[in-house]
Amino acid sequence: MSFNLSALAVRERAVTLFFIVLLAAAGAYAFMKLGRAEDPSFTIKTLTVTTVWPGATAREMQDLVAEPLEKRIQELTWYDRVETTTRPGFVYMTVTLKDNTPPSVVEEEFYQARKKLGDEARNLPQGVLGPFVNDEYSDVSFALYALKAQGMPKRELVRQAETIRQDLLHVPGVKKINILGEQPEQIFVEFSYPKLATLGISPQDVAAALQRRNTVTPAGTIDTRGPQVFMRFDGAYDSVQAIADTPIVANGRTIKLSDFAEVRRGYQDPETFVIRHNGEPSIMLGVVMQQGWNGLDLGKALEERSSKIAEALPLGITLAKVSDQAVNIQEAVGEFMLKFAMALGVVLFVSLVSLGWRVGIVVALAVPLTLGVVFIIMLDTGRFFDRITLGALILALGLLVDDAIIAIEVMVVKMEEGMDRIKAAAYAWSHTAAPMLSGTLVTIIGLMPVGFARSAAGEYAGNIFWIVGFALIVSWLVAVIFTPYLGVKMLPNIKPVQGGHHAIYNTPNYRRLRGAIEFAVRHKFMTCGIVVVMMGVSVVGMGSVKQQFFPTSDRPEVLVEVRLPEGTSIKTTTATVAKLEDWLQQQPETKIVTSYVGQGAPRFFFAMSPELPDPAFAKIVVLTPNAQAREALKARLREAVSGGLAPEAFVRVTQLVFGP
Repeated sequence: MSFNLSALAVRERAVTLFFIVLLAAAGAYAFMKLGRAEDPSFTIKTLTVTTVWPGATAREMQDLVAEPLEKRIQELTWYDRVETTTRPGFVYMTVTLKDNTPPSVVEEEFYQARKKLGDEARNLPQGVLGPFVNDEYSDVSFALYALKAQGMPKRELVRQAETIRQDLLHVPGVKKINILGEQPEQIFVEFSYPKLATLGISPQDVAAALQRRNTVTPAGTIDTRGPQVFMRFDGAYDSVQAIADTPIVANGRTIKLSDFAEVRRGYQDPETFVIRHNGEPSIMLGVVMQQGWNGLDLGKALEERSSKIAEALPLGITLAKVSDQAVNIQEAVGEFMLKFAMALGVVLFVSLVSLGWRVGIVVALAVPLTLGVVFIIMLDTGRFFDRITLGALILALGLLVDDAIIAIEVMVVKMEEGMDRIKAAAYAWSHTAAPMLSGTLVTIIGLMPVGFARSAAGEYAGNIFWIVGFALIVSWLVAVIFTPYLGVKMLPNIKPVQGGHHAIYNTPNYRRLRGAIEFAVRHKFMTCGIVVVMMGVSVVGMGSVKQQFFPTSDRPEVLVEVRLPEGTSIKTTTATVAKLEDWLQQQPETKIVTSYVGQGAPRFFFAMSPELPDPAFAKIVVLTPNAQAREALKARLREAVSGGLAPEAFVRVTQLVFGP
């Protein structure tokens, strides 16, 4: 006796029912536990390298620093290109691996790059600092918070940011928190060269005296019968006054540094990175989420903790949320869930109306059961609900009921021919299982190029293939195992049709269909000609359709890039940004304006690449209420720029785009 899975499922009804209940419950559990994300992740195959050589010209940085480093980077196995920017005293390099680099080897390639650059560092000219490698360029700031306080010293605001950072690190799901826009503190020693000449002191003498004094020198230990006592020299600086009191030997006499120089505390000048939130300087805290965490859960936890922190802050200090991926995830997933529910409702409604009440229910039950198993597979393979997976589920919905319809229709027809329902269920396997599986595999194979594309685009959109493949294979299994069981349990008593098989297929509709098929077969050349003409028309029409694999995002942010002539100081760039901010804050569509002067915004959207440091560059991120407001603001801003707003700069208005 040949193996018949449908007959086995009908015969062992208790086991089949157990698996139906088990899979339904497990699917509901998986649905609740599956992570939610706005977009699928993909491996960013890029790292950045920064090298500093104070006092060097741009040409010296290119010839003596950038070129040797570029040659070593080119030794990487999966090397694609390196983009280098040199400025006086600085080199910025962006190293990109080939698009078809396997994600599993990217981390090893980054390690090799770091090792090769470290080996080359010893051959660079004396005084070169670096190279400093950032192989965490792909970190996405799940949430951004602006910390600001008018009139408060910056060092105290930074200490407050450190306190908040330590507090937020305890939130489950937080990987790390970056503090952005911090202006490093410095101690300035300012003196007059004529005065030094009068005293007979050179600047080198001052530097040597400061260096000798500001040292930590081991002085040994004393062993006692109790603890071990450590000896230390009292010499390292611990205050500005200690620096001012440094003794300087000049012409056989000793004087204090403060007698001829001003010693004061200050900040890095000029600044290298300025962040402004709604027109005020601020410090930004960027929260990075742990890999595989549920974004909605992290968003709720951060909202609760940040609210408590904001309430406990001293008067005058504000903590404002600038960006929150949880909100975008909720909107994106919610929108797709609504579309998914509508599509599911349409499929079930059509099944019930076209097949009848009981037959329609049997077919309709196959859909949630199939989806439940797919959710289990997604949970086990580490997949999330995002735009791609939900879109693939919507795409597969119309195909999920095909196999169940075939199986139940065969049962109904055989019962109309006089066969009992048990044998009819077994017949569905023996005569339809193989053709159904063949059709399922052909459909899956059609999407195979997307799933196996060795590129960032394939990594981003590959779940279209995998989710549709999972769903169709599971739908075939449901159709040959569970649908026959449900048919045996739920189908009504069907009386045999007089005349048997011939009478069933001799209705007017069947005769019309048979006539159309016979006409197409008899006039085969005309049929083939019509097919060729239609294919040609479709090819021509395809050329006039806009082709875009990754569409523009429906997120509400407007991105404004500001570029001034090369060599422009960061203060001039900040002044230009301030003019644009004033205009933007007057517009009704504007909710939040955040400016990043001196380099690009942090990666708050996975597909967005931050720009490298440049004093002549700034990026303004404007949050609007929705996509309609975004488009209105973009149009008005472009008109204002064309009309003379910030004529000294090149201003580009864009928005976020899906995909890599």
